[in-house]
Amino acid sequence: MQPIQIVSIIFSIGIFVGVVDLIRRGMLKEQYALLWLASAVILLILSIWRDLLDEIAHALGVAYSPSLLFLVAFIFLLLIVLHFSVIISDLSEKNKRLSQEMAMLKTSFEENKKGDKK
Repeated sequence: MQPIQIVSIIFSIGIFVGVVDLIRRGMLKEQYALLWLASAVILLILSIWRDLLDEIAHALGVAYSPSLLFLVAFIFLLLIVLHFSVIISDLSEKNKRLSQEMAMLKTSFEENKKGDKK
């Protein structure tokens, strides 16, 4: 087993354990953790099953197969960033709508309050 393979296995297990711990402590919701868990499992499988990694690397024309492992990790991180960007965009739109509705309710409340005083 090469040192880079050992580092990859430790890294994959570390991500998996870290994500499970964050879920357990309630700091990360399950729906957001799915991509993290999937990426950790796939990286672990590719780290352990070196022949599969070598076959995929050969099929893609990658000379040094462990570098493919880090490419896969990078792609998963990009997917995670994209996922969170979509979530942030949706929350931003909901926040804008909520602010507008609150402003309309505040205006309506103030108008009713002025009408009551007369």
